[in-house]
Amino acid sequence: MTLPRRLLVTGGAGFIGSAFVRRMLERHSDLTITVLDKLTYAGNLANLAPIEDDPRYRFVLGDIADAEVVDSLAAEADAIVSFAAESHVDRSIEEPDAFIRTDVYGTFVLLEAARRHGHARYLQISTDEVYGHVPEGSSLEEDSLKPRSPYSASKAGGDLLVGAYHATYGLPTLLTRASNNYGPYHYPEKVIPLFITNAIDDEPLPLYGDGLQIRDWLYVDDHVDALEAVLVHGEPGETYNIGGGNELTNLELTRTILERMDKPMSLVRSVPDRAGHDRRYSVDCSKLRSLGWSPAHTFDEGLDATIRWYLDHADWWRPLKSGEYLEYYRRQYGDRLAAGTAVE
Repeated sequence: MTLPRRLLVTGGAGFIGSAFVRRMLERHSDLTITVLDKLTYAGNLANLAPIEDDPRYRFVLGDIADAEVVDSLAAEADAIVSFAAESHVDRSIEEPDAFIRTDVYGTFVLLEAARRHGHARYLQISTDEVYGHVPEGSSLEEDSLKPRSPYSASKAGGDLLVGAYHATYGLPTLLTRASNNYGPYHYPEKVIPLFITNAIDDEPLPLYGDGLQIRDWLYVDDHVDALEAVLVHGEPGETYNIGGGNELTNLELTRTILERMDKPMSLVRSVPDRAGHDRRYSVDCSKLRSLGWSPAHTFDEGLDATIRWYLDHADWWRPLKSGEYLEYYRRQYGDRLAAGTAVE
């Protein structure tokens, strides 16, 4: 299979989606990409500024749950790559209905469009969180889904629809489940950009609970490379885990960030944990590695590059940490920080 040449990329103004768009246009001169994005709080056209004048790129403001808009764009594409999702656990606890509408119903709308227009590929980008807490070992693609938050449950619902459309209609679907991503252009409410930007301003770093939750960290460009490998070499109907092989506790992650930035641990505040907080995620990536992919960046390399990017691009992130962001931050962390304690 060769890479489809006309892609409809949903959620392409977000963190991972925009990295995919930028990298694919840089690599493939005969590729055209239409980005469909609702531009919710985490969607940002500034993420696509480096390619905004490229004639192979087009942006359309719209919702994946709008069947009319989706169908008109799908008619012009050979494949759909769907990043579009509500994706923050804390926000899903506040507003689960928005997650169900986008992550489940929106996925249905996209799958129907891909089926109607006979697309060569439909790639759904999902998350390792659908497997739930993994106390030991690593999740395999065929493992049961045990989501424990409205976010991961809505993503699991979309995943099941993708599988059903392959089994029922023969749609050439592909599904990926990635571990936690980090890198440039990451909306600053997620833990790594939040802690980097707060540390730059000597603001408190709110660390949930004891900080011993374990996550596997994947540099965003390595994720994009994996998605290209799946698009070209993946077997229709299959799911592929994507992980960076960098498991750290949140406390270890926090210490590493502050050490790299020459900032004190006194900035860290242990705050009351979120409800239903999964303790550990871990994915087995053997199936994906059989396609020839492996991460190109060590965690240290990726983190150093990420810190440098935020230090050099305050003009990108400072405007974001205002307005709606500040309202959310105060709702989420105001009382927690007031009740927080110092971390030794």
